[in-house]
Amino acid sequence: MGSIATRRLAKELRELSLECPTGIKILSANDFHTWRLSIEVMGDSLYQGQVFALQFIFDAQYPIASPEVTFVSDEHYKAPIHPHVYSNGHICASILGTEWSPILSVAAVCVTMQSMLASCKKLERPPDNDRYVRHAPKSPKNTRFVYDDDTV
Repeated sequence: MGSIATRRLAKELRELSLECPTGIKILSANDFHTWRLSIEVMGDSLYQGQVFALQFIFDAQYPIASPEVTFVSDEHYKAPIHPHVYSNGHICASILGTEWSPILSVAAVCVTMQSMLASCKKLERPPDNDRYVRHAPKSPKNTRFVYDDDTV
């Protein structure tokens, strides 16, 4: 991993260890490659009382390039049912793709995902969920999402 990525991730981990945003907890961050954080939507929402996990995978280009971010779907966690979240955990969100900026951080992504879930009006998967999941690349960064719906 490049020294810029290592320094940046060390700084972010230090800050998260001192004070995570409300509803966010570090589950694992044992190296500078893969981190898992739990997120809970605070206040009234369709997801009240539910806890989800986000997995971040970083490469040497971080923070210039976005991390790979997915909702964990395993024996402990399930991906939320949301119009922008596929059942395999892939997330269609512009800040993880074309609108990524090096000023964004792990905490900022987590808070954005909390906000995305909090504003959801209807529990449903993306219309092409089954087809996408059948043919999805391992990494959502290899998908060319179309960001045309900011109403959920």
